[in-house]
Amino acid sequence: MISVVLLGAGNVATHIYKAFSNSENISVTQWYNRTRASISSYANDVDITDQLEALKEADIYIMAVSDDSIAQLSSDLPFTDRFVVHTSGSVAMHDLDKKNKIGVFYPLQTFSKTAEIDFTEVPICIEVYEKENLQLLKDLAKAVGCKPHKITTEQRQTLHLAAVFVNNFTNQLYRIGHEICETKNIEFQILHPLISETAKKIQQMSPYMAQTGPAKRNDKKTIKRQLKLIEKDEHEAIYKMLTSSIKKTHNISSDYKVKR
Repeated sequence: MISVVLLGAGNVATHIYKAFSNSENISVTQWYNRTRASISSYANDVDITDQLEALKEADIYIMAVSDDSIAQLSSDLPFTDRFVVHTSGSVAMHDLDKKNKIGVFYPLQTFSKTAEIDFTEVPICIEVYEKENLQLLKDLAKAVGCKPHKITTEQRQTLHLAAVFVNNFTNQLYRIGHEICETKNIEFQILHPLISETAKKIQQMSPYMAQTGPAKRNDKKTIKRQLKLIEKDEHEAIYKMLTSSIKKTHNISSDYKVKR
């Protein structure tokens, strides 16, 4: 049985707690947050504290807090020589205070408190400073049905950058598409099958091979018509930038020059 103390009460912490609570091989010994009310509605049969001095002993301390809080919180921990990890995709492992044994337990997924997550489908990127702790992180990931991936800080930060493009930026494009539909009283749900098929397709072929659309075809008439339909300058700029990027990727001369 792996004993865990969880620190933080955001989206990642909440889903980690749910996954760990459903595992027969993990015991969440304690859950810390600066405000107890943030976690009281999610925690069942777990000790809650808002005092660092009251933290119990455990096999591993998981800091699922904002990136900007990681270094300070790790410095504020009132103990030494225990195993402390953070869950960030972008923060270096060495930002953790080395008075403790350090590592990273990064679940590569998008988390919202109201959306259910199947942790068996979540890749866990792990990193340790002391090799002796590697197996513990592997066992922790496997205890919730995840596949652990041992990577370096540079690889993890690169993955996080790629994730921003494929998730955060893509979601912003969904939002723009939703807004465009609303201007003409069109239900955004009509696009759901297209969104699903696009996501499914890149699991079967490379994104390069999966690319379709007027930019890939160099369909100048369609591009011109669509630019006339766009009502916001911001949306026009994004359309031109992405059209230029697609054309450049597929060696098609572009009419737009994007400033860096």
